[in-house]
Parts: sequence; structure tokens; C-alpha cells
Amino acid sequence: MITPTRMELTRTKKKLVTAMRGHKLLKDKRDELMRQFLEMINECLVLRRKIEEKLAVSGREFAKAQAEMSEEAVNTALAAPKYELRIEAEVKNVMSVDIPSLKMKSYNNVPSYGYAFTSVTLDNAAENLSGIMPEMLELAGKEHACRLMADEIEKTRRRVNALEHVTIPQAQEDIKYITMKLSENERANQIRLMKVKDMMIEEKIKASHKEQ
Repeated sequence: MITPTRMELTRTKKKLVTAMRGHKLLKDKRDELMRQFLEMINECLVLRRKIEEKLAVSGREFAKAQAEMSEEAVNTALAAPKYELRIEAEVKNVMSVDIPSLKMKSYNNVPSYGYAFTSVTLDNAAENLSGIMPEMLELAGKEHACRLMADEIEKTRRRVNALEHVTIPQAQEDIKYITMKLSENERANQIRLMKVKDMMIEEKIKASHKEQ
């Protein structure tokens, strides 16, 4: 239970102003996060479709290569890695969310098998598949960023709701209550003062009658 004093009224009014300012800032943050989240979702969908189409092409080429070569020859050709890979990660802060940016660095970009022992179809399939790697890495980074942004949106939404439905209404009710109690106290004080004044006037009248 709050104490209905002028000091408490001033403190509660400041609390209300701060809560309303924070509510607006958080709503703006939530809306901007949602806008960027939807943009990134669309980018992920476009990139995923592009990758799936390329994977389908590579899959067909591998199937054709398996038909042209023996299973042992295909397995031998693909047993050793074609690339040495290194992934570099950078972090970008977007609306207080640390968004990862992944980049692929490739080394030894030379097939580990001789072209003389493989079919052109297998060479093309392997080359196309390795070319998809940077896009797959980009997609992984974007999808992870979407999950991080979705978590932040949910946290921000809960904070906005708490301010909108709990903190701000409670502060407004407290201000209303304190103001009402202060008004009641003010009226009670005025009534007491009027009674005291009436008593003093009455005593003066009685005193004047005695003197007469």
C-alpha cells in the first residue's frame, strides 16, 4: 500500500513518465526488429530456393556420373577432400542483437584426383557442389540471425506488454489514488480550520457578553 503524500505523488508521476518513454522506445525497437526480421526471412527463402535448385542439379549430375562410372571409381575419386576450408565469423550489432556474418575462405582449391580417371559429369557435379558452399554458409548465418532476432522480438514484446498492461496502468491508478487522498485530506483540513475559526469566534462572542 502506497503512502498518499505529495513526495510519493511526485515520485509516481516521474515513474509514469519514465515508463511511458520506455514503452515508446521499446515499441519502436520491436517494430524495427520485426521489419528487419521479415526482410531477412524473405532473403532466406530466396537463398534457400536457389540452393535447393543447385543441389537438385548436382544430384542429377552425381546420379549420371554413377551410371557412367563404377561405384568403386566414384568412391575413390570422392574419398579425399577437394578443399581445405576456413570459416571467418564477424559480429554485427543490430538493435542490440549480435548478428553473425560468416565468410568462407578456401585453400588448396585443386581436385584431389586426376581428371583422366573420372568422367566429366562427376567433375562438373563436384565443382557445382563446391560452388554452393559459400551460399549454404550464408544461409546458415542468416537463419541463425533470424532465430536470434525472433528471440529478441519476443523478449521486447513481453517488456512492452508488461509496461502497457501492468506498470503504466498501476502508476496511473496510484496517481489517481494519491491525488484523491490528498484532496480529501485538504478538504478535511479546511473543515477543521473552519471549525476552529467558528469556535474562536464563538469564544470571542461569549467573552464580549461577559464583559457587558
